[in-house]
Amino acid sequence: MKPINKIMLLGAGELGKEFTISAKRLGQHVVAVDRYAGAPAMQVADAFEVIEMLDGDALARVVEKHRPDLIVPEIEAIRTEKLREFEKQGITVVPTAEAAHLTMNRDAIREVAAKELKLRTARYFYAESEAELLAASRKIGFPVVVKPVMSSSGKGQSVARKDADVATSWAYALEGMRGDKKRVIVEELIPFELEITLLTVRTRDGRTLFVSPIGHRQERGDYQESWMPARMRPAQLKAAQRMAKKVTARLGGAGLFGVEFFVTKKEVIFSELSPRPHDTGMVTLISQDLSEFDLHARAVLGLPIPVINYRGPAASAVVLAEGELPAVSYRGVDKALALKNVDVRIFGKPTARKHRRMGVALATAKSVEKARQLATKAASLVKVQPV
Repeated sequence: MKPINKIMLLGAGELGKEFTISAKRLGQHVVAVDRYAGAPAMQVADAFEVIEMLDGDALARVVEKHRPDLIVPEIEAIRTEKLREFEKQGITVVPTAEAAHLTMNRDAIREVAAKELKLRTARYFYAESEAELLAASRKIGFPVVVKPVMSSSGKGQSVARKDADVATSWAYALEGMRGDKKRVIVEELIPFELEITLLTVRTRDGRTLFVSPIGHRQERGDYQESWMPARMRPAQLKAAQRMAKKVTARLGGAGLFGVEFFVTKKEVIFSELSPRPHDTGMVTLISQDLSEFDLHARAVLGLPIPVINYRGPAASAVVLAEGELPAVSYRGVDKALALKNVDVRIFGKPTARKHRRMGVALATAKSVEKARQLATKAASLVKVQPV
């Protein structure tokens, strides 16, 4: 392996920023690409480009300009057929171009998981109109969960509890969708006890490693807090690991995958998969010596991961904006950092909108419950305000 690789990061949000930092610590050259200037990863990268990543020609131009060794997608809305072309040119796409295509479309990865690999999933149908959504919802039986087949961080996701909710869910899905595919997946609402992310690492030599399971809570389809380790019975954890290994092996390549499951009293149910660091995994910034971003960087670069050392119960809680702001500043960071065993990460997003994730509070404690309380308290102290 060459001592320095040029990495092109497609999507320069907060997850990309932390990955860039991890890659830079390993001596890599990073080019951050996103649709707006001043995105978080651009602030720490060696170079950046501002393009619309659904524009295949624009994407090809920046790849030709920078000639990266590796392309690391960080968002869903990318012209994935171009990734296949880049791969044929000898550029490594992380984890693979096929994996990026399958996982950036909920319908594609669901078909692989449910029909090809026979993993247990929620009952589901697809819909390409409000009328189709109503018919599918009635077939499954209310309540149902409605999601765009392409979106990020739960955007556009809602629960329809009766016929009258379908129009709202359809409109909300279109509003939150990424890309140009007007299609939703509608699935049964699983009465789960716990929703987890199992961070799964595939190394260059084909080994599979697992991070301790992460529990998380969502609102409006977006993560609000996460904690680890999530309480699971040994048999449940083994079932999740078995499914995660099966689906990531099918996708191939090397890197970290965020594999989501619903855990009920009787079974573990596959939900979704991201072929990159996961937002709920930001808790790993404080829970252990190698964060999910460090693990992703090592895996894609073919570097060893001999052991992950944990620091004990840990939690994260998001800092949200309360409204639209053309420029932002923060107050209360000092109060949050005055709490023992707390850290705060401000993402550096240049503008704010209601419920936009602007930072995260991290905490460790003697128990998961206390860590969650501490992280939530710290996050509540940080306020997003005008400049």
